[in-house]
Amino acid sequence: MAKFEIIENEGVRMVKATLEKEMIRTEAGALYYMQGAITMESKAPSIGGFLKSVAGGESIFRPTYTGTGTIFLEPSLGGFHLLDVAGQTWILESGAYWASDAGVVVDVHREKAWTALKSGEGLVDFQTKVSGQGQVVIAAQGDVQPIVLNNDKLVVDGDYVVGRPANIAYSAQRATKSLLGSMTSGEGFVRVYEGSGTLLIAPVPYWRHRLYTSLTAKSQARSPK
Repeated sequence: MAKFEIIENEGVRMVKATLEKEMIRTEAGALYYMQGAITMESKAPSIGGFLKSVAGGESIFRPTYTGTGTIFLEPSLGGFHLLDVAGQTWILESGAYWASDAGVVVDVHREKAWTALKSGEGLVDFQTKVSGQGQVVIAAQGDVQPIVLNNDKLVVDGDYVVGRPANIAYSAQRATKSLLGSMTSGEGFVRVYEGSGTLLIAPVPYWRHRLYTSLTAKSQARSPK
């Protein structure tokens, strides 16, 4: 498997991947620079994958890099987190996927329409599903904190959770038992996670990270690398 490292220099973080006749996959546009005998390839997805990507607002193309050498991914003032999938299935917040080993299967997960609507995501909420073997790089605005649930429940006000195991039950519920109480409390609907496993939570709601990443990418595109 490729070796992923998170490097920090003068407050800026980036991901370094070292390949020894190996392959990794990244989010479209994530490449900063690469050195060595590495070949980049970007294949069109299947019809089903294409439709899922368009519907979910995710990248249609996720290029692969194969060979021997080093790859640096775009720097960020935010944070990155290395997740070892280890045969489990994880659900990542839309836009949190950044890169992964070749042994990791990347797919689309769709939340139930009612849950998506109550959580503020609209009628349709598509997220990224990863499974298989290897590491996944998760992008977040700031350091990621793991929270372990042992047959327990976590209530979160907003989309702070950037990753969860698929076996963790997820729902959107009123903050209080009554609708009036939820409205007057200022919380409305909250996100509820129940079961056993490790949740990955970031200090800033993910929609702000997506906006920040977009603005950073545009700024970097105007500057020579």
